[in-house]
Amino acid sequence: MGNPTPVGQRDDSRMPRYGGLATYALLPRIEEVPHADVAVLGVPFDGGTSFRPGARFGPAHIRENSRQLHPYHQFLDVYPFTCQQVADAGDVAAGPFDIQHAVAVIEAAARRLVEGGTRIVALGGDHTVALPLMRAAAAAHGPLAVLHFDAHLDTWDTCQGASVWHGSPFRRASEEGILDLNHCQHVGTRGGVYDPSELADDRRAGFERIDSQEFQDRPIGDIVAQIRRRLGARPVYVSVDIDVLDPAHAPATGTPEVGGLTTRELFATLRGLSGLNIVGCDIVEVAPAYDHAGVTGLAAAHTAWELISLIALSENRASAKGA
Repeated sequence: MGNPTPVGQRDDSRMPRYGGLATYALLPRIEEVPHADVAVLGVPFDGGTSFRPGARFGPAHIRENSRQLHPYHQFLDVYPFTCQQVADAGDVAAGPFDIQHAVAVIEAAARRLVEGGTRIVALGGDHTVALPLMRAAAAAHGPLAVLHFDAHLDTWDTCQGASVWHGSPFRRASEEGILDLNHCQHVGTRGGVYDPSELADDRRAGFERIDSQEFQDRPIGDIVAQIRRRLGARPVYVSVDIDVLDPAHAPATGTPEVGGLTTRELFATLRGLSGLNIVGCDIVEVAPAYDHAGVTGLAAAHTAWELISLIALSENRASAKGA
């Protein structure tokens, strides 16, 4: 690890969790540590959304709902914030008026972190932001195996004249050669198909699909085993669109689709993926104007915690092999 004595969460005895400024999980800002093994990076951009806007406010909402996160993950048996240095890297200054310019700004910010040996857990923002984040990860690690949790394929082509928007990041990534076409997996898909040809396009982009109905018909252990076989030992990028969850569990999103996963199904799936070489990830499409009692913000904050815990386990395993 880059820092032998990581700085963990803020001391509760000095300030209650509900007080003070909300960094992610009350962790230090990146300026307060000499190196971050994992950076939680806000990407407040939603200029690529095609239906309900508002995901630009997602990072702040997720941080606010991360105050209750605790230091020990009892199901994975790991202290994700003290066995590695995790820090809040603030927000990327991606403006709302030009998609291509915003994407370039996001990629540049991500590359600066990745080139310094930091793994990014990004808080979106709409799904457009996954493209520049994957570009940065692939520049450091080579073609990526992508694990994509979403109600939608996001391998469409253009929309209203835009080639880069929240429905196209994985098509563009496939075309750019930054995906390993034999090791990409959708999970939870169920909506947003206009024609069967889109499914064929999706296969050409490198993806296999596990749709949401399979969580009704199959044990989660079988689903996890399929995901692990598909991803193999490749560098993995995990992208979680919060609309993979049913609107009952995550109402605050731009393109909700009924019949989705429960929060428990999502977490059970993630917890079965210990040992993956996760080189980057994002949680996107949280639009807080549509939230109720922080339900979606809580789901997103805890999803980030699950991913940070998986990264900790993969890093600990790699360190043990090196020893």
